[in-house]
Amino acid sequence: MDVTEREDATKNAPMWWGVVRRPEVVLAGFVISLLLVVCFSGVGGWSALTFSSQTIEAVKDKDVMAKDKLLGGLLSSEFDEHSCLSRYRAVLYRKTSHHLLSPYLVSKLRKYEALHKKCGPGTPLYKKSLEQLKHNHSTELECNYVFWSPIAGLGNRMLTVTSIFLYALLTNRVLLIDQPNDMVDVFCEPFPGTSWVLPDDFPIKNMWSFHHRTEESYGVMLEKGLIRNDPNVPKESLPSYVYAHLPHDYNTMSHRLFFCDEDQLVLRKVNWLLIRSDNYFAPGLFMIQQYEDELRRMFPFKETVFHHLGRYLFHPSNTVWGLITRYYDSYLAKADERVGVQIRTFFWTRLSSDDLFEEIIRCAQNEKLLPPVNRTESQPSDTEKRRISKATLVVSLHYNYYEKMKSMYYEHSTTTGEIVSVYQPTHEGNQQTEKQSHNQKALAEIWLLSFCDELITTSVSTFGYVSNGLAGLKPLYLAMSAEIDKVPDPPCRRAVSMEPCFHSPPNFDCRTKKDADTGMLVPHVRHCADVNDGVKLVD
Repeated sequence: MDVTEREDATKNAPMWWGVVRRPEVVLAGFVISLLLVVCFSGVGGWSALTFSSQTIEAVKDKDVMAKDKLLGGLLSSEFDEHSCLSRYRAVLYRKTSHHLLSPYLVSKLRKYEALHKKCGPGTPLYKKSLEQLKHNHSTELECNYVFWSPIAGLGNRMLTVTSIFLYALLTNRVLLIDQPNDMVDVFCEPFPGTSWVLPDDFPIKNMWSFHHRTEESYGVMLEKGLIRNDPNVPKESLPSYVYAHLPHDYNTMSHRLFFCDEDQLVLRKVNWLLIRSDNYFAPGLFMIQQYEDELRRMFPFKETVFHHLGRYLFHPSNTVWGLITRYYDSYLAKADERVGVQIRTFFWTRLSSDDLFEEIIRCAQNEKLLPPVNRTESQPSDTEKRRISKATLVVSLHYNYYEKMKSMYYEHSTTTGEIVSVYQPTHEGNQQTEKQSHNQKALAEIWLLSFCDELITTSVSTFGYVSNGLAGLKPLYLAMSAEIDKVPDPPCRRAVSMEPCFHSPPNFDCRTKKDADTGMLVPHVRHCADVNDGVKLVD
């Protein structure tokens, strides 16, 4: 994008810094004045407008009290609400979930919170475990840990943290995260009275550099005979920590053994376990026989794993929550319906941007999410009936899809008389995961998408997976693959499950120790519609 295009985009697009929060109760005269200011000063002038935050928060407090702010017991009541406004207030914006929550999962979460409070950073038991880490072997300890180090973008990070947290619940470990600077002030702490962030003085350094040949990895140690995958191996013969390498390139048999029962019995004896991954590997845990009963009790409905755990773990910081609510209240709140369109282009796609836009429009119109437009006349078909308003939220790194859609619905009336408005919060051009502000805006966009009534998302995109998982929706996936070079028919399809796709499953049969199709090994794990080799949880 050249300088002129960037300036034009800034003038026209509703951006984060140009929006204000809409108070619930205002004087009519003030509203008129506000509208006049907006009309004559443009979107960029909104930053000069301020409201009383005390008035707004008082109204929100009353609304929260009338809602199920604990999400049926999913969330703990032990937090100070104002330290993380989003935790109890997202319920005011997101559609009520109709996906049943298992009482057993609720009890597991409360037990986990007690364990984390007892074993978290700064506690005597944590210090005791830290001392053991400095030795070369594991031992019997009251607290054992699994810790996460980030790979890839925000969507991948959220999916892998969720997978590792599920693993922590299954193995009675405490989850800690190696938080980079670009993730500071993005999320709230998820567990009451404690922290999940590894302290700066944690002795294992440069975890970001660990890879498939790292000597501390479970696979490499197996290959070198430093560890035996014998369930009867003494705990004291195992190292104090082991690295499990689970990104998309974990294609050697030794790394894939992580998903086998015998190897899990060995790994459970290790005091500290580091996992790095860019995969949503939760479906792989359903292939491990020793976890079957626990998983069945926690998730009687298999496609709710990310929906429940994602809403439990992830809560935008107050900084990010401000971005979300100001944008929503300014642009989306008054619409009768909200349609989210998430667009991600990949280097391997062959569709032109024009064809991809055509695919989006065909999908939205075929599925009755957005109406067709009148190409020959500018008046709506029926001006006497109350016209439904639809706010369309476009989320993309690029500006052109928003601009085309906005122009189409601005320059033409709709055949149904519906009023369609189009908005895009940001268009950063490329992914900038190493920047804190980029991750804050990305998380805000994920939350805004999750507040929509319907979603169209891009196949393969983890950003889209997270958005529809939090929303509890089965989205429409835009067809996208390296083979598609023209607008496909149909342009999109409804997902069979709202669960994310495990892009790189082990494709290994632990019983025969041979390659196998993961999508055919156990019930409830089947192939993804958007990734041929991937698998996902289904009911």
